[in-house]
Amino acid sequence: MKVTFLGTNGWYDTLTGNTCSVLVQSEEYTVIFDAGFGIAKADQYISQEKPAFLFISHYHLDHVAGLHTLSKFRFKNPLTICGPTGISETLHSIVREPFTVPFDQLPFPVEFIEMAEGEHTIPFFVECRPLVHPVPCYGYSITLDSRTIAFCTDTGRCENAVRLSRNADLLITECGLKPGEESPDWPHLNPEEAIRIAKDARAKRLALIHFAAHKYTTPEDRLEIQRSYSRDCPGLIAATDGLTIDL
Repeated sequence: MKVTFLGTNGWYDTLTGNTCSVLVQSEEYTVIFDAGFGIAKADQYISQEKPAFLFISHYHLDHVAGLHTLSKFRFKNPLTICGPTGISETLHSIVREPFTVPFDQLPFPVEFIEMAEGEHTIPFFVECRPLVHPVPCYGYSITLDSRTIAFCTDTGRCENAVRLSRNADLLITECGLKPGEESPDWPHLNPEEAIRIAKDARAKRLALIHFAAHKYTTPEDRLEIQRSYSRDCPGLIAATDGLTIDL
């Protein structure tokens, strides 16, 4: 299984990266978490032959603006978009004229799976739980090829993030804040909090994404996080756009 970080910025694109999107390639499926502008690069890594599933965490624009680029893809099977109850209506309200090409005019069918909090099989195992954010936001845990990946962004520290990440082979979570920073009115994680979630969950590996564009302004800012915390969290990944890892 391969995991490719297509977009690792939070809030807006910069020369450091595009907004949030992560690609997972298993033997049978293509899975994408979130549709920031990083999603536009997915066709550089996939054949588009496998069934594709897109999980949306929430509707802030840095997580859905890349839906505007779907018309460039040529999926051979329907694209299945997964998310909380009401996702079809919400996304149809923005993926339409006069903003962009509507779903029903894309060069492939689009289907929706609306998921209540809990465990699902769609056909692979998925668990979804609400996170802590100013707007409703889901975290996900999926199991494919005997590997479990948790995706928890955007969030402050919460028990559901730990629950979703329990014994995960890879936890992908955010680093919207600098070390020691707190943001109780707009919950996000600093690196210490992200590492604590991973440790409490006994996740095997931690990857940080969603680096706030106005705080982490250079690649060196991310490398410094990786260097500073690698002893406390062995195998820590401060992700950059285009990085691919094997699980």
